[in-house]
Amino acid sequence: MRIDKFLKVSRLIKRRTLAKEVAEQGRVEINGQTAKAGANVKPGDEISIRFGQKLVVVRVERLEESIRKEEATTMYSLLREEKLGETNSFS
Repeated sequence: MRIDKFLKVSRLIKRRTLAKEVAEQGRVEINGQTAKAGANVKPGDEISIRFGQKLVVVRVERLEESIRKEEATTMYSLLREEKLGETNSFS
C-alpha cells in the first residue's frame, strides 16, 4: 500500500492530498529512509512523520483498504511521540 493512502486510511493524516504533500516535503520516513508519496509500506515498517515541532513514530501492524474510524488505530502501534526543539534535526 502506498504511504499516502496508509496515512489517510489509518487516520494519522486526515486527507490523502495532505498526506501526499507531507511526504513530498520530505517529512515522512519509512525505516529511516525519506519516503515519497508513492512509496510502499508493509506490516513491520517503522514510519516517522514530522508535524511542525512534533515527531510521531509508528509501526505498521496491518494494511486495510478501508476501515471504520473506530478501528483505524489498529493499523499501527505508536512507538513514540516527541516534541522537537529548534536544535533537534529530523533523523
